[in-house]
Amino acid sequence: MNAEKYDPTALETGLIGGPEKRELVIEDYNPDWPERFARHKDRIEPALSGLKPTVEHIGSTSVAGLPAKPIIDILLIVPDSADEETYLPQLLTLGYQLRVREPDFNEHRMLRTPERDVHIHVFSAGNGEIDRYRLFRQHLQNNPDRLTAYAALKRELAKKSWQDMNEYADAKSGFIEEAIACERKADVQKAGTR
Repeated sequence: MNAEKYDPTALETGLIGGPEKRELVIEDYNPDWPERFARHKDRIEPALSGLKPTVEHIGSTSVAGLPAKPIIDILLIVPDSADEETYLPQLLTLGYQLRVREPDFNEHRMLRTPERDVHIHVFSAGNGEIDRYRLFRQHLQNNPDRLTAYAALKRELAKKSWQDMNEYADAKSGFIEEAIACERKADVQKAGTR
């Protein structure tokens, strides 16, 4: 990977580099996906060891049996995602590229590999989006019927033409929001029976 240099004065926000038209390919579940995640985790954690980051596999490739775009999504939790100087230079040195800077959306940052096959979503510890990622993953892992329904939705949506991946993501949002709400309710019910 070619390493970019961190320039704190060049604070472009939003989708850095603009929208990209990409072919949407949904592949059958690949049992190598967890290992691909682990290889990146093993690079990220030592580079950011002073921050004691949390690094988790999220998204469709983190759910056994779920077809997905062959892109490994990684959740990187740092003390303060707005404090880029504490983590971004190290990630750029590893060859990741900053693609998204969203100060108005939970200070979310997204980096990716030049090959575009790994996305690292950076959030501050305690951010509500973290639970949403975890709840959605948990819901699909705990409900095989919902996993099957989500797989069918993804395959159906993949047949359509999309201007960019955000449109595709938006088309799945109703299912995702319902799944998160169901899992929150299930968690509350479990907590009430303890």
